[in-house]
Amino acid sequence: MQPAQIDPALVDFGVLDRWMDARDLPGGPFEDVRSLSGGTQNVLIRFRRGGRDYVLRRGPRHLRARTNEVLRREARVLSALDGTDVPAPRVIAACPDEDVMGGAVFYLMTPVEGFNATVSLPEPHAGDPGVRHAMGLEAARALSALGAVDHDAVGLAGFGKPAGFLERQVGRWMSELKSYGALDGYPGPEIPGLEKVAAWLEANRPRTWRPGIMHGDYHLANLMFSFDGPRVAAIVDWEMCTIGDPLLDLGWLLATWPGAGDESSLLAGPFGAAGGFPAGEELVAAYAERAGAVEGRDLSSITWYAVLACFKLGIVLEGTHARAFAGKAPKETGDLLHSITLGLFRRAEAFIAS
Repeated sequence: MQPAQIDPALVDFGVLDRWMDARDLPGGPFEDVRSLSGGTQNVLIRFRRGGRDYVLRRGPRHLRARTNEVLRREARVLSALDGTDVPAPRVIAACPDEDVMGGAVFYLMTPVEGFNATVSLPEPHAGDPGVRHAMGLEAARALSALGAVDHDAVGLAGFGKPAGFLERQVGRWMSELKSYGALDGYPGPEIPGLEKVAAWLEANRPRTWRPGIMHGDYHLANLMFSFDGPRVAAIVDWEMCTIGDPLLDLGWLLATWPGAGDESSLLAGPFGAAGGFPAGEELVAAYAERAGAVEGRDLSSITWYAVLACFKLGIVLEGTHARAFAGKAPKETGDLLHSITLGLFRRAEAFIAS
């Protein structure tokens, strides 16, 4: 029976019933069916069947050009991480075939019991700065677990294009910024420090690095924390995953880490407002505790990765600002993200100065 609250155009439970039965997953009625909210445009449906809990993940109602390929990549990475100690949902079964569920690839994964600290901050986390401090360190340690995974050994050889990864970053994102000029009404980027930061990145790029699995968007909003303590229950939203330089994930965490009196706190929600979290240097030290994450990687260059993260994320957010000029995004959202972009470039210049 189709749950009344779920649009069959998104998830047809009759189709899902037959598909799960064909894979010998526990049978029976679908129970406790509900949509999950989060910081993703993808659809998440939690349900229980045959005594087991699942979360179904598929693309949005209006699939984008690469949605299905992104979902296939997510499922492949999460399947590869099974058997590691990386805190992430585990894939139970995946359907890469677009013809099964009305054109949408989907997969079933294990639910995550935890909370997003950029949305809410329960007790004991809200009332104990020591817990919040430990949450930051655990965020860095969870990332180091990912950085320690040998991508070839877990079956991800050929998953990305690591050759020339660092060399193409500045040109790639400057081209992206230039492309926004095609949007009607956009006057062009007014980002103080843009050229200076780009030039510094090109002049100071690390000479050597070791490829590994990258999450690609590693910040607080993509972490779920345990309800009973500071542990990271899961890293979520793997849309940007690839094989690249894992130190860019650490740089991304530093670039988005909340700081006193700047726009970064807007990205961190209640966690950023509460304070009590560790400094960036402590995050790097916590990451460095795991030998497998740093072997062959130059943590003395971490400032470069943090600057690159500010540069890249700032340009990504500026895209919404540009679309707002063309009437393709709300003006208030565009203005807010532009202010965060300016803050990211100020942070990049501060990193360079330090």
